[in-house]
Amino acid sequence: MTTSRARLDQFDPEEGFNRGRPRWFEAIWYLLKCVFFLSPLPWPSSLKVALLRLFGAQVGNGCVIKPRVNIHLPWRIQMGDHVWLGEEVFILNLAEVVIGSHACISQRAFICTGNHDFKMDRMPYRNRPINLGSGCWIGAQCFVGPGVTVGTDTIVAAGSVVTHDLPDGYICRGNPCESVKLRWPEAGSGGGGGVRNGG
Repeated sequence: MTTSRARLDQFDPEEGFNRGRPRWFEAIWYLLKCVFFLSPLPWPSSLKVALLRLFGAQVGNGCVIKPRVNIHLPWRIQMGDHVWLGEEVFILNLAEVVIGSHACISQRAFICTGNHDFKMDRMPYRNRPINLGSGCWIGAQCFVGPGVTVGTDTIVAAGSVVTHDLPDGYICRGNPCESVKLRWPEAGSGGGGGVRNGG
C-alpha cells in the first residue's frame, strides 16, 4: 500500500481559525444547546431565539426553530425576520452565516462553512462564510458548502449539493446544484404566490 503524505498529527486547530469566544463560554453554550436545541422536546421558538441572542446571535422577529436544530457557534450567525429552521438542520458556522428574512431551511439540511486545505499535508482550516438570501428555500437534506451565496427567492430542491453561488429567483437542483427555471412566472415576478414549508 502506498504511504500517505497526509500528516493529520500536525493539524493545528488554531491555525487560520479564531473561535471568537473563550472555551468556557462555548462550553456553556454547548450545555444549553443540548438541553434546548438538540432535544426532541418542542421548546418554544421564543426561548431559543432569546438564548441565541444571549450568546451573540443577531436574530430578527418571528423566527421558528424546530427541535434538534444544531447551531455550532451562535455568535457567528445572523438571521432576519420570519426565518424557519426545520428539524435537524445543522449549521456548522465556523465562519459567518447570514440568513435573510423569510428564508426557510428544511429538515436535515447541512449549512457548512467548514473546510480544510487538502493541498497541504497538515490539512489546515479553510473556512468560508455562507449567505442565504431573503425568501430562499433550502430543501430537506441539502448540503450548502463554504463560500456559497444563495440568491434572493431561490429554491434549492431537496437533496441538492450546492458548491457555488446560485442566482436570484431560480429553482435549482442536483449535484452539483444548477439553476433550472425561474421561480416566479414572468407576469407575476416578485409576487407572493410561492409555497414554503416551515419544516
